[in-house]
Amino acid sequence: MRVFGMNYDTGFVSAGSTTHEPFDPETVRRDLRVIRDELHCDAVRITGGVQDRLELTARYAAEAGLEVWYCPFTNDLDRDELMAFVLDGAERAERLRLSGASVVYLTGSELSMLTNGFLPGRDLVERMALLTDPARVREALPAARAAVQAFLAEALPAVRERFGGPVGYASLPLEAVDWAPFDIIASDAGYRDATNAAAFPQTLAAAVSQGKPYAATEFGCCTYRGAPDVAGGSEPVTYDEKGRASKLGPGLERDEEGQARYVVDLLRDYESGGAEAAFVYTFANRHLPTTDDPDHDFDLAARGIVRVLPDGSWTPKAAFHALAAYGRERAQRRAS
Repeated sequence: MRVFGMNYDTGFVSAGSTTHEPFDPETVRRDLRVIRDELHCDAVRITGGVQDRLELTARYAAEAGLEVWYCPFTNDLDRDELMAFVLDGAERAERLRLSGASVVYLTGSELSMLTNGFLPGRDLVERMALLTDPARVREALPAARAAVQAFLAEALPAVRERFGGPVGYASLPLEAVDWAPFDIIASDAGYRDATNAAAFPQTLAAAVSQGKPYAATEFGCCTYRGAPDVAGGSEPVTYDEKGRASKLGPGLERDEEGQARYVVDLLRDYESGGAEAAFVYTFANRHLPTTDDPDHDFDLAARGIVRVLPDGSWTPKAAFHALAAYGRERAQRRAS
């Protein structure tokens, strides 16, 4: 596996705010140096829906010696707004690449779920609810797949006019992407849990045998007991009308060791299975801070490998230490 990577959220836009508040550039710079120097990652996938944040974070990542996977992660845009955002990102990524950085550009993420008009539903909440109704999903899939394919078919040539490095797209399986025009096959559905564990080796083997590099751009699990069994599911937390965490699911019990075992085991599976790259999700879920009140310890529902404190600082979880050990061991193996 060429790339051991980490996801870094610069702010997913929802309900008039983002999942990274406050966004402090110096904190971001320090985080990226930790990802490189303490976790020994090769790359960082930088996601978010605020373009200036993406560009700044990408520059800091390059300064830290990380390969940059520049990845617009938008929400509730229409098709034209999405196209403008993706092409603007390609121009910014190219400026960074021309400065000497190693950059991969992803032409968006999970577009069928996150873009207005591709799947039925007025917003992400309604589109996620759709997935609980198999009959409605079957009915909606052909149009959604066609919409994603049409968007990518138009976007990719325009991206290549603006960006000279390798290009991929952070996909969902339901989208059935045509990978022929891309340089990298990438999936945000890199999770292994009770629903797909039996078939996971065969699924990975099929993914890496398509003649192009395969990247698992997102995988991880929350920090409560039993989370690895439902790793690909939604977070057990509800949000208020301003997008802030307000209520945890019942009966959650902290299990940092379970999270640590899960991410390292899956990394080793990707490494032995022939993946080009694997990106742990995620460094920090800043919208899910810890508290002393167990009923509002939202970190239990976080996939972050650090625990975000009420003042915005963070402390490492067991997964952080386990990944640091994995990174050191991997670096030593590669150097020998």
